[in-house]
Amino acid sequence: MKEKINITDYANLITGALPKGILLNTNGDKFNSMVIGWGHIGTLWGRPTFHVYVRQGRYTKGQLDKTGEFTISVPLDKPDAVINKICGWQSGHNIDKVKEAGLETEEAEVISTPGVKQYPLTIECKVLYSQDQDLMRIPEEIREKTYPQDVDGTWPMANRDFHTMYVGEIVDAYVIKE
Repeated sequence: MKEKINITDYANLITGALPKGILLNTNGDKFNSMVIGWGHIGTLWGRPTFHVYVRQGRYTKGQLDKTGEFTISVPLDKPDAVINKICGWQSGHNIDKVKEAGLETEEAEVISTPGVKQYPLTIECKVLYSQDQDLMRIPEEIREKTYPQDVDGTWPMANRDFHTMYVGEIVDAYVIKE
C-alpha cells in the first residue's frame, strides 16, 4: 500500500537525509540502487523537480541515459548500514544489489523503476534535462578535493570522473506502507 504525499511537506526530511545517503534507483538492464549524498528538490520551469548528480564512470549513468527515468528512495529515520555500504561501495555492473543488500522493491505507479521498501519515501522522476559538468567552472579548491586527477574513476568516492546532472520531473511521490 502507498500513501500519496505532497513532496514539499517532506522537503526538510529529504534534504536532511541526503548527507547520510539516500538511494537513486534505475531500471535499465536490471534494477540498481546507488547511494547519493548530493541532490536538490525544488521547482524548475514551473514543475516539481529532483536533481541528481552521477559520475561518468558509474553503471547508473548508463542506466539513466538508457531509460530517462529514476526513483529516489529515502529512509524515514536512519539509513540501513548494510544497504548503504553495498549500494554505496559496490557497482551494479558487478553484483546484483537486490540480492546482496537484501533490497525489497515496490512497483512504481507512473514509471517502470521500482522504489525500495526499506527506504519508503519514494519519488518517481522522468528526466527533463541532463548536462555534464564543466570542471573549469568549479572553484579550484572543490575541484581538487572532489575530482583529484590521481584517483582512478572506479573509486566510489572522490575520483577524477566528473558528474552529469540529471533534472527529473517529479511525476509521483508517496510513502510505501507495510
